[in-house]
This record gives sequence, structure tokens and C-alpha cells, in this order.
Amino acid sequence: FTAQLAALDDGEAGLKKLAAAAKAARATYMAAAETLTVSRRKSAARLDKAVAAELAPLKLERAKFVTELAALPEADWSAAGTDRVQFTVSTNPGAPPAPIARIASGGELSRFLLALKVCLAKAGDAPTIVFDEVDSGIGGATAAAVGDRLKRLAKDVQVLVVTHSPQVAAVADRHWLIRKTTTRTAASTDVLALDAEGRREEIARMLSGAEVTVEARAAADRLLTTAN
Repeated sequence: FTAQLAALDDGEAGLKKLAAAAKAARATYMAAAETLTVSRRKSAARLDKAVAAELAPLKLERAKFVTELAALPEADWSAAGTDRVQFTVSTNPGAPPAPIARIASGGELSRFLLALKVCLAKAGDAPTIVFDEVDSGIGGATAAAVGDRLKRLAKDVQVLVVTHSPQVAAVADRHWLIRKTTTRTAASTDVLALDAEGRREEIARMLSGAEVTVEARAAADRLLTTAN
């Protein structure tokens, strides 16, 4: 109560003190925000260069990745600074970069995200990286390229991949089969560790469908031999 009375008695002088404090606080914030922006621009340039080096192995050699920084309106300033950060890509030569979610197809988006995770994993300390169907929308040589990049990444960190691609599954060091069983009254999911023969049979099934053929087993053998 005494402090409140003192503040009222202070009158105009108190308002001037508050205005001066607000001005000083704004100046401190702006200086910190500017330092953060400069740091972000330097980091963005390094990230763009690192991602560019990852695109060719993922069959995106004609694509371009750009990290864009734009000033936010003052109403949106926060403890995170005054910048809006956005990842943009161009998948066709000459086309201007646009937001990644709007431009990239499903398969392209998966590969851009893989490239990003590879680059960010090098700077971070995450012991394990999980990819859920990073092969979505791709196949053939492109799926094989994704599998190769995942295998190389696994030399530095533990990599767990949920996949429906035989090319990706073939490069793994370990293979687990996730199987769902449904009855009239319940459903259960089993995770089965596969031995060498089990891996061959599962990859052959992925190649051929419900009925595993001799040709599919031979193709599975080729995939496993090439991958390892």
C-alpha cells in the first residue's frame, strides 16, 4: 500500500521513469534481436550449402533449397526474435523458390526432409533418428539412392526406418517385421526380429506381393548382396 501511494505521489516523474525504462528495454531487445538475425543468416547460408550437397545423391540434383528470413510485424515479435524463418525449394531450373510444402511432391518432400535431417544431425547430438516412410512416393533407383544415404547416415547415429520399400529394407543391418493380427474380438500387433532367411523372404514378399515367387526370391538375393 505504501509503495502504491508513493507511485501515485511520484506523478509525472514516475511516468517519465517508466517511459525511460521501456525505451531502454526496447533498445536492449532490438540489439539482441539484431544479433540473432545476423547469426540466423550465417547459419542459413551454411545449412543451404550443406543441404545442396545432399540433394544429388537423393536424385534431386536439379533442385534448389533456400532458407528465407523475413522481418515479422512488430505485433508478432517475441522472445524468439523478429524474424520469420521459412524453408523454400525450387524443383525445376529457373523457377523461383517457394514454400517447401507447396512445391515438393510427396516423394520430393520425403527426400528434402531426409537431406535436412542428415545435415542437422551432424550439428546435433541426437543418438537416434527415426524416419517414418521416408520412401513414400518413390521407387526404383531413387529408393535405392535413399537407402544408400540412410546406410551412410547410420555410420554416425542409430537410424530406425519404417519402410515399405525393398530397396530401403535391404540396406538395413537389422530387420523387424511389424505384423497386425485381427480376430472378431481383438487386434494385436507383433514385432518379429528376422534372421537372414526371414529377411530374404520378407524382401521377396515386398517385391512380389502376397505370393512369393522364385523370381522375387532371386531379386531379393540380388538386393541383399548389393546392399551388403
